[in-house]
Amino acid sequence: MTVELFIQYFFAGITYGIIYAIVAIGFNIIYNTTGIINFAQGEFVMLGGMISISLNAFFPLPLAIAGAVLITMMVGALVEVSFIRWLKSPSVIRMIIITIGVSILIREIALHIWGESVRALPYFLGDEITTIQILGARISPQVLWIIGVCTIIVIALSLFFRYTMHGQMMRACAANRTAATLCGISAKNMVTFSFMLSAGIGALAGAVMSPVTYTEYDIGTGLAIKGFTVAILGGLGNSMAAVAAGLLLGLLEAFSVTVVPLAYQDVIAITILLLIIFIRPHGLFGRKDAAGLKEF
Repeated sequence: MTVELFIQYFFAGITYGIIYAIVAIGFNIIYNTTGIINFAQGEFVMLGGMISISLNAFFPLPLAIAGAVLITMMVGALVEVSFIRWLKSPSVIRMIIITIGVSILIREIALHIWGESVRALPYFLGDEITTIQILGARISPQVLWIIGVCTIIVIALSLFFRYTMHGQMMRACAANRTAATLCGISAKNMVTFSFMLSAGIGALAGAVMSPVTYTEYDIGTGLAIKGFTVAILGGLGNSMAAVAAGLLLGLLEAFSVTVVPLAYQDVIAITILLLIIFIRPHGLFGRKDAAGLKEF
């Protein structure tokens, strides 16, 4: 393998890896606050791409993306208020079934609105044939946009949870929901906010990646599987570990095409998920005592 080809695969792996990490962080935000594994997380990414494409017909690109993020955050809040808030001590299985049902519902609504056509936002800089030469490899500027925006999302979330009052209130709910409630924190509002936050970052990632990966009504299912695999691989609830796990999965997929045909790329994620569940269910970076699912 030449150095140029290695760099090409490396950037492809980093790009997809950080997208998987953003989806996994969405899983972790909701899981940490509520104990819910939200299998509709991939649909938030799809909505971000589809809504921004529709809005871009009427507004400049930055406004279209901002509008898509806000609308998807409202969808996230609506999902929580409509399907989650009214439940009293539901079982884990019931919650999983509900989020899968919500995922199917959002997908069918998207099919009704946008149809089966594949869509994409225009490239943020240049077009599909514009490239930048890095160490001999030719990389699309949109790839650098994806890596840059997703990296900023990860850093901003880390600062949000560490230094802002809302972030610390969400961490308090994650650590001990009862104690947080006794301290005057509204756990219900934190749950709603966690859905809005995970929907917003998913929508932003969906809009930024749209020019390269394209988007359609059912793209969320595959992303949810990859994001869930990364969340499990890193250790459920650990967002920084999800970044490392996402990059690992992305690089494995990118370099796998040198060994197996491209059609088998998705098998790698499923194989890793099964191996982690059987061999190390608390993930590569998770603690065994934190591996058990939380009570809602």
